[in-house]
Amino acid sequence: MNSIKFRDELYENFGIKNLRELVNCSAQNYGNDTAFLVKDKPGGAYRAISYRRFRNDINNLGTSLLSLGLEGEKIAVIGENRYEWVVSYLAVTNGVGVIVPIDKELPEAEITNLLRRSGAKAIIYSSKQGKKVTDAVSGVEELEYIIGMDSLKGDGKHKSFSSLMEKGRMLIEENNDIRYIKQNINNDDMCAIIFTSGTTGMAKGVMLSHKNISADIENVSMYVSYKGLTGLSVLPMHHTYEFNCHILAGIHQGASIAMCEGLKHVVKNMQEAKVSLLVGVPLLFESMHSRIWKKAEKSGKAGKLRKAMAISKRLEKRNIKTMRKFFKDISDAMGGQMKLMITGAAAINPKVVEDFNAFGINMIQGYGMTENSPIISVSKDRYSKAASAGLPLPGLDVRINNPDENGIGEIICKGDSVMLGYYDDPEETSKVLKDGWLYTGDLGYFDKDGFLYISGRQKNVIVTKNGKNIFPEEVEFTLLQSPYIKEVVVWGLDDEKSGDTVIYADIFPDCDALKESYGDLTSDGIRNVIEGEVDNANANMTGYKRVKRFKIREAEFEKTTTHKIKRFAITN
Repeated sequence: MNSIKFRDELYENFGIKNLRELVNCSAQNYGNDTAFLVKDKPGGAYRAISYRRFRNDINNLGTSLLSLGLEGEKIAVIGENRYEWVVSYLAVTNGVGVIVPIDKELPEAEITNLLRRSGAKAIIYSSKQGKKVTDAVSGVEELEYIIGMDSLKGDGKHKSFSSLMEKGRMLIEENNDIRYIKQNINNDDMCAIIFTSGTTGMAKGVMLSHKNISADIENVSMYVSYKGLTGLSVLPMHHTYEFNCHILAGIHQGASIAMCEGLKHVVKNMQEAKVSLLVGVPLLFESMHSRIWKKAEKSGKAGKLRKAMAISKRLEKRNIKTMRKFFKDISDAMGGQMKLMITGAAAINPKVVEDFNAFGINMIQGYGMTENSPIISVSKDRYSKAASAGLPLPGLDVRINNPDENGIGEIICKGDSVMLGYYDDPEETSKVLKDGWLYTGDLGYFDKDGFLYISGRQKNVIVTKNGKNIFPEEVEFTLLQSPYIKEVVVWGLDDEKSGDTVIYADIFPDCDALKESYGDLTSDGIRNVIEGEVDNANANMTGYKRVKRFKIREAEFEKTTTHKIKRFAITN
């Protein structure tokens, strides 16, 4: 295979300059095709909503929001993954004002804080968040409207989502109110404030424009095809990885999106909706991978599975993909239609990627950040490397700034998808935006084929007294190869005895795996096993990277809603 020629092949899609064009073009191109699969009640059957109906619902809600006097205002949305959330986002951005997605897992005080910081004049919420939202908004006098997705009626500042939808329909159909539909869209204007997940400190409000988001959708769609696929929306929608790269890119390509009922329903929903596309984080895919192997071990089929995979991997190198039928049980467990898995938000064990590809399911990895709307690089669905974060997107200039002798330096990028800045925070903006370049704070390098590899966060790098740089993510990855270590964070400590910086590890063990292998263990017994695992990991690392001290923690690390550990919240 001529890899360079193949790499330069791009998928063709209709061009968009803003999110209204996205919705209108999709309605025109895909019409009565299924845009979303939703459930009217928990455990019920999926029903289809067409692209044409989707556009009409957006126009109805947008028209109604304008009638409330909300033009140019910021409107928050909070809730679980559902159709009304998507309609709310696009109704606001496509002719009303600025959308402010809020993480439903945040405590009341933080919701209040974000509403005040953003200057939101209205909030759209689901009934599951009802009490939290009610308490959070009680002290926000600036809010003019509180709109319930599930409310049957409302009065005063409290409004019903369904009533607003009906009001908008009547205004359009009976009063010929087309002000919203004809509203001018400035592609360069801010349309969304996305508060970052806050792994390293207080959340910042990332300002994204129509041009930013549209550019990223188009660029991703040139590398990865969703056409004819049905995705399952699992990750929280307030995060750009899920919303921009899955929902909006799916709309752009005419895919169908099924709403997941929650993490514990993922497998059931995959089977019900015959899902063929899954966008997720490493934790999700590593958990699925672990269950597959545990089931094989218990059934005594692990040996046969390894042999079939070995044959599959050899054939794959020759570009022969005929093995899917040998992994029918695995495919059936996912609904029988799974074709494409995309992992991002954190590094994944390359073995997981290699195994799923051997099973006949194409798995690719990407890299990005909210500040770039968010994707910076992703493997093509026809050309990938398991350990890589993929190829820089077309239309985006990606470089390694000040590389060291190994080619490792800070990843910077420039293009239409780079954010406008941080909301009401010029000081922090100036730290990451310089002459149009976004300084990511991530360290990485390119291989000879142009694939990007992530080494770690610049802020996390441990520098020893003799000038050695240690990437904690590399050490953590090595430790996590142990079946008995579930989570780990490492950092550098000054050692009084040696006078140098030593590596310290905070380890959360996998208690279920320990119990399965060793039975009930005392705390000393757990420590002895983990000590052996640390020794094994150290044997695979050069001396200065080895873990010199560790502790066993009793609880999981605090995480963001995309399951990234909040390093700033960890104390020694």
